[in-house]
Amino acid sequence: MCKNSVHHYEIVGSFLRPESLKKAREDVASGVISGDELKTIEDQAIRELVAKQKEIGLKVISDGEFRRSYWHLDFFWGFKGVEHNVMDQGYLFHGEETRADSARLTGKVEFNPDHPVLEEYKFLTEIADGTPIRQSIPAPAQLVAELVRGSNEEKVDEFYPDREAFYQDIAKAYRETILALYDLGCRDVKLDDCTWGMLVDKNFWTTMTNGEYDTQALQELYLRLNNDAIVDLPEDLHVTTHVCRGNYHSTWATSGGYEPVADTLLGNQNVEAFFLEFDDERSGDFEPLRFVPEEKHVVLGLVTSKDGQLEEKETVVKRIKEASKYVPLERLSLSPQCGFASTEEGNILTEEDQWKKLKLVIDVADEVWGSNK
Repeated sequence: MCKNSVHHYEIVGSFLRPESLKKAREDVASGVISGDELKTIEDQAIRELVAKQKEIGLKVISDGEFRRSYWHLDFFWGFKGVEHNVMDQGYLFHGEETRADSARLTGKVEFNPDHPVLEEYKFLTEIADGTPIRQSIPAPAQLVAELVRGSNEEKVDEFYPDREAFYQDIAKAYRETILALYDLGCRDVKLDDCTWGMLVDKNFWTTMTNGEYDTQALQELYLRLNNDAIVDLPEDLHVTTHVCRGNYHSTWATSGGYEPVADTLLGNQNVEAFFLEFDDERSGDFEPLRFVPEEKHVVLGLVTSKDGQLEEKETVVKRIKEASKYVPLERLSLSPQCGFASTEEGNILTEEDQWKKLKLVIDVADEVWGSNK
């Protein structure tokens, strides 16, 4: 792994939307302002966010996903052959149900040279002033999971009676999108992926399959999809992945340690680093980290983004040392467990809380890794 692709303190990518941006989105929906006026407000909010990220000392920045409503769906809608639809039910989280937006096929999946992520990246480079950018996109496995969710699968059957062609088209569309980002100067892409979080949840699959389930075939499919999308990329393009168990309005979707998927995910996904959720008991212990190959890095998500209560510094340091029993300290980093706003609703904490959390991450990294952070 090339130097400085991952640092000892990190972010996952999304930030709480400022109230001005939330109101602007409501105003567009009600016809009070135009889409162009919304973009101007987004531009200013992103400028202010970038300035704040630099101010606190982040080494890699993002646009906070301020142009998206969802961490994943907006990206899916950008492909040719994929449309925005609304289902009868949203995603079911612990105690909450999300909005019912989804993504389904209207034809074959193809790269779109006008994909909005390309404009997102171009604007961010204009204001980053040389600070490295990490571009977060949802993983290919996540797109497949969405396109076969509930009644969406009927459209997959219509356009892809041969599922092999379906999988190949998704990998190709992803790879071409990543290469288009590369052509714009992108050298750091992170694949966000909740599918592995679903696979580790025994209760989830027992409910889904009436008690009989074997997720090994799905593990192998998700691994293949993600790896096929990033095959033969330029050597100076860094690809990492983030795995969590859902993050919506401070609630979660699934539970379970990494052990059931560790050999497949950690041992065989062709990324440089794994951003892993470890903020509470739902994420299990560190033992599955034994599957991480010697050349790869692990970013420990030990600081929760789901509430504003600040973790004890000493506790975080202790947990990093526990993880170092399985992965050497020099190949570990620290981050929040997830973004602060995977959807535009955001988690239930204040912007001040958000920045305090990141300050804690930096302070702990300074203590643990010192000048090597």
